[in-house]
Amino acid sequence: MSIDTVVVTKIARLASIEVTDAQKEHYVRELSGIMKWIEQLAEINTDNVPQLTSVSETTLPLRKDEITDGHKRDAVLANAPASDYGCFIVPKVIE
Repeated sequence: MSIDTVVVTKIARLASIEVTDAQKEHYVRELSGIMKWIEQLAEINTDNVPQLTSVSETTLPLRKDEITDGHKRDAVLANAPASDYGCFIVPKVIE
């Protein structure tokens, strides 16, 4: 892919960034260098390389998938402006 000032201008417009003409020339060189690196990476054969999801082989502890109410109803309702019968009281919004 060829990067020129037209492409840099379009990218800047899409990103809502104001870029001067001097900066455009700088970004043309920077983005062209990045694209060369990407082209080099595309040349590497990765057919037999397994997918890597993490650099370390760790397993996170999982809790049991159970539905609970948290056993904190009174603590939660203590923050409510109004409650009754263990429920929040909210203003009526539909007539």
